[in-house]
Parts: sequence; C-alpha cells; structure tokens
Amino acid sequence: MRIGILGVGSIGKTLALRLPKAGHEVEVANSRGPESIDEATLATGAKPVTAEQAVQGKDVIILSIPLNRIPEIKSLLAEVSEDVTVIDTSNYYPSRDNKIASIDEGQVESLWVSEQLGRPIAKAWNAIGYISFEKSGKPAGSPDRIAIPIVADRDQDRKITMQLVDETGFDAFDAGALADSWRQQPGAPVYCTDLSLQEIEELIDTAEKERLPKRRDLAVTAISERIDGKPQALNNEFLVGLNRILYM
Repeated sequence: MRIGILGVGSIGKTLALRLPKAGHEVEVANSRGPESIDEATLATGAKPVTAEQAVQGKDVIILSIPLNRIPEIKSLLAEVSEDVTVIDTSNYYPSRDNKIASIDEGQVESLWVSEQLGRPIAKAWNAIGYISFEKSGKPAGSPDRIAIPIVADRDQDRKITMQLVDETGFDAFDAGALADSWRQQPGAPVYCTDLSLQEIEELIDTAEKERLPKRRDLAVTAISERIDGKPQALNNEFLVGLNRILYM
C-alpha cells in the first residue's frame, strides 16, 4: 500500500521504520520540512516529503501528531478521497494540548478528531507506549505478543488498520466503533498496559468512562515527579507498571 505518515515523533518514527519492512511504499512528513527528518527515521526505506506530498495519492494516511494540532490539517486533507483510510494515533492530554471543552465534558476523543477533520477515521497505536512500540514488537503467532486495540466505523478501515497493526509487530484487537474508543483512551485498563489479546478481551469492558480523566492526570503527575531532575528514572518497566496500578 501507499502510506503517508504525518509526524515523526516517537510513534511516527517507529511506524516509518516498520511499515517499509512489510513491503509498503511509505512517505513521511513533519511540520519543519523533509530536510529536517533524520536519517535514522528513513533507514528502512521511508522517503521524506512535504506534508502536501504525504497525503497525495495514498491508500492510507496515518496521523501521528499531537491532538491539539488536528484542526490545523483539515485543509490538508480536504481533497483526499473518503476512500482513503485515515488512522489517528493521538491522545488528549490537557497539560499538553490545552483544555478542549467538549472533550472535558465527555465527548469521545476520536469523535472529536473525526468532527474536526470532517471525515471518517480509524484509531490505532494510541494505546501502546512509545518504548513498548519501539522495542516489543514480535512476529505473528508469538505466545507473548502484545495486542493493540483499534476502532473504526467502516469495514474497509477496520480491515486495513488491523492488517497494519499486525505488520508492525502486534496483535490487533477489534474494539468496535469510533464511539467505543473511549475504552482505549488514557486512564482505561487497556491503555499502555501491554496486554495480550485475551487480556484485552477480559478487561476492555471494565473501563469506567467517568474515572478516566482522574486516572490519566494521576499518571501524568506521577511521571512528572519521577523525571524531575532525573530523566534516566523514566524506564518502560516503571511506565507500564504505573499504568497497570492506576488503570487496571
């Protein structure tokens, strides 16, 4: 497939490295221009392009940018056919994204994104920590393979998204429609807790929507205190362990 990736931060970079290995033709873009994309991101064959080029002639477009920047790219996607699968990887963190009233009042994050873009989207790779995503991918069939929940309203988007998740080294769990995606938002039991398919199936319906923001903010506070003056203390064992204590 022809895939465009907008954003080459922690998640976008790993996508840019994994998807060419699976045989896809991948182009990547960021807000600073193709010349600013480091060679390590392009090591497996992804090509640096402008944001405009990254969304032209694609089968799939992956958004790996902060949630508060989603409205900025509406015009960029205006001419993109609705047949193209657009996958969003973002999460809402008020401390980073500034407060978004409708989400704070209960709107599902993915529905907000779809509303801002004015088009159907799928959601994936938002519920895997960046360290786990970079280091923990395994071949299909591995007994200890981590699973990632995905949601989509259209069958074509669901099928493509699940295929791509598998090709990046993780089992894909079909978590339903976009309106159900709150169950994989920050604070939910399946959010960045490195679970198997069976564990996600057992836990996803235990999420309590009204409690997610408080748990999310507790995690942010704990992480901020942990890295204050000692960033080396922020390792994956701590992050996954904290999330499991607070969210599950």
